[in-house]
Amino acid sequence: MTTRRLVALAREDLPLHALAQRLLAVAEAGLPAMYLPGGDTFVFTMSGTAAPDGSWRLEQRGISTRYAAITALGSRLLPVDRQRAVLGGHTVEEFVGLLIQRLPEVRNLGDAALIAWAAAETEHPKLPDALERVASLDDHGRPQHTVEAAWVLSALAAARGTVDVESRFAAARDRLLRARIGDSPLFPHATGPGLVPWYRSHVACFADQTYPLQALARAHASGGDPEALAASEACAARICALQGDGGQWWWHYDARRGSVVEGYPVYSVHQHAMAPTALFDLTDAGGSDFSASIRSGLRWMTEVPELAAAPGSPGEPMILDELGVTWRKVYRGDPKKAVRAARGLTTRVVPSLHLGPLDRLFRPASVDRECRPYEFGWMLYAWLGGAQK
Repeated sequence: MTTRRLVALAREDLPLHALAQRLLAVAEAGLPAMYLPGGDTFVFTMSGTAAPDGSWRLEQRGISTRYAAITALGSRLLPVDRQRAVLGGHTVEEFVGLLIQRLPEVRNLGDAALIAWAAAETEHPKLPDALERVASLDDHGRPQHTVEAAWVLSALAAARGTVDVESRFAAARDRLLRARIGDSPLFPHATGPGLVPWYRSHVACFADQTYPLQALARAHASGGDPEALAASEACAARICALQGDGGQWWWHYDARRGSVVEGYPVYSVHQHAMAPTALFDLTDAGGSDFSASIRSGLRWMTEVPELAAAPGSPGEPMILDELGVTWRKVYRGDPKKAVRAARGLTTRVVPSLHLGPLDRLFRPASVDRECRPYEFGWMLYAWLGGAQK
């Protein structure tokens, strides 16, 4: 099974194509262990603990409806037999049906939006029920977290050809576009004041960029919307311009000025999944080709400069094929996320202040040895999505 995205990657860089195929195999190998038997959900995370002999033991922790819905979105692109292998014997349509049954218990707008998005993409007959649950949770009179507002728009864009959602679609689309601060191309952490403390209201994360740019690109693709496409393009161009020399997708941005507040942690899911799926969707919608940035980000998975023990040394691996995991992130290990807090506060007052000594004091050389199912869900969505070859 291959796609135009993978074929294009092979044409540009064969080693990276092999890496993408390797990662997809790791995803399919790892997801079954993250499924919770007898239920309709997945774990929140798999946590790795080192044994005395150097091997690793994985422990399931928590549950997540949100991650289950994202896994369904990605697994939809697998053949039916492989869907069943990932989803505890269910097809994606069956699994989405189980998620829809749980919607009366769902209180989080983002969780409901992801389930509705999965229902739309599987053309599930109970899509109207899923959309009604989203509508009941979505109060347009108050601010929402940007990520969740973006998922609402993506769900409505996916549903447009099946259900009449035009008034809700227009409201969700306008909410995202209005959320930007001044003429900045980046998106804030919330669509309006009140959800984020004033002293860090200018700080937005990487997810606050990728999900809106993806949603607005998909909005344009669903019916033609040059303004949405332009906003998506501007956001993508800016985060690509800010991308690190080692392909890093940085974590915290100043949404007012379109600059980086604090780069770390660098998350594996951003490198192999979230950036690719958003940028691919933008290109497919008629936007620019950001494949060079996608390749640079993907390469980080095996060429992690933060972990290199010496020049040319790969350092600790982020991919463990035999376990079916990719370790979650590389971070500073600073107590109570002190660097992020300090930079968030100081850039509120002096946007250009960098606090360089913090980089030397807290080097980004720690590894978070966890792996979460949504990381693999978005990976499948990114590389198996688009037109089939």
